[in-house]
Amino acid sequence: MNKLKVESLARKNIQKLKPYQAKEISCKIKLDANESPFAVKISDFISEINIPLNRYPDPEAIVLRKALSKKIKLSYENIMLGNGSDELIYYLILTFGGPVLYPVPTFAMYGIIAQSVGVEAIECKLDKDFDIDDEKFLKLVKLKKPRLIFLSSPNNPTGNTFSTDKILKIIEFAQKNSSIVVIDEAYQPFSSEKGFLPFLKDYENLLILRTLSKIGFAGLRLGYLIGKKEFLHEINKVRLPYNIDSITQYVATEALNKFYPQIKKFISEIIKERQRVYKRLLKIKKLKVYPSEANFILLKLKNSKEVYKKLLKAGILVRDLSSMIDNALRVTIGTKEENEEFLKALETILEEKG
Repeated sequence: MNKLKVESLARKNIQKLKPYQAKEISCKIKLDANESPFAVKISDFISEINIPLNRYPDPEAIVLRKALSKKIKLSYENIMLGNGSDELIYYLILTFGGPVLYPVPTFAMYGIIAQSVGVEAIECKLDKDFDIDDEKFLKLVKLKKPRLIFLSSPNNPTGNTFSTDKILKIIEFAQKNSSIVVIDEAYQPFSSEKGFLPFLKDYENLLILRTLSKIGFAGLRLGYLIGKKEFLHEINKVRLPYNIDSITQYVATEALNKFYPQIKKFISEIIKERQRVYKRLLKIKKLKVYPSEANFILLKLKNSKEVYKKLLKAGILVRDLSSMIDNALRVTIGTKEENEEFLKALETILEEKG
C-alpha cells in the first residue's frame, strides 16, 4: 500500500509557503516580541467575570466596539474586530484579492497571508533610510494595479514612520487606480505622529489597522480595522462567526473603560525608556542605531548572530533579523531594570570582541 503524501495534497502555493515562526524561548529577560514589559492582570481592573460560558458571545461585539469608538472618536459602525490584526489582514486579502503590494522589510504576515490565499505578493524595497521609495512604489501601483497596499507606519522592524507626504501621494494615486491602502498603525501609540485617522474622511480608499497587543494586552489577541461602513460591510461577509470570544470582549471593554489611564502611563514610560536606551546605544561605537517611533529599536553590528547567541546565553532574548536585514538585531523596550541589564550585557560582549 502506497504511503499517503500529505504535502502533495496541499495546494501548490501552500507547499511553497514557509510558516511564520513564533518560537517561545524561555529566557530571564524577553525583549524579542514587541510586547509591553508591564504585567497586567485581570484582577487589576476586574473583581469578577460573571459571563455565562454556555452561551455564544455577541457576534457583533457591540459593547466593545462602542468602547473603542470613544477612544478614536468615530462611530462603532466604522470598526471591525479581529482575533489580532493578522485575522483582519487575512479577511482583507480574502475579500479584495490581489495583487498585494507592500514595502520591504516590513511585517511578514502581509506576504505570508497573500501567498496562503493564493494571490500575488509584490515587494518594493525601502530606500537607504528605510523610507518609501515613492517613485518605484508608484510605478508598481501603475504597472501591477494592486487591489491592496499595506503600509506599516511606524514600520516593523525598522521603527521609523514613513513620510506623510509620500503616503498621501500613494493614497491619492492608488485611488485613481482603484487600489485600497491599509495603514497598519500597530505601533502608533508610541509615535510622535498622530497617524492617519484624520485622513479617513478625505480618502475613500483608506483603511487603518490598530491593535491592543502592543500596549499591554497581547494575550487578548484583539486587533481592529477602521474604515468606511461600505468596506466593512464587504469584509464582514467573510468574517468567521463569533470570532471574538466572550471573555476577550468583556476584559477588553473593562480595560478601555477603567484601566486606560494606567495604559497611557505605561506607554509614556516605554517612550521615555526608548529615548534613554537610544541615547546610550549611540555612545557604543560598534553599533549603527536607528531612531524609532515604536516600542523597539533596530541595531546593526558585525557578527549579529554571534552577539544574539551571547545575549541569549546571558539570559536576554532579542530578535535576530539577519534573514531580513544584514547583521541586524531588534530589541524591544523593557522595564528600566531589563533595559539596563541588556545595555550592560551588550557593552560587555562588544568589549570582549575587541
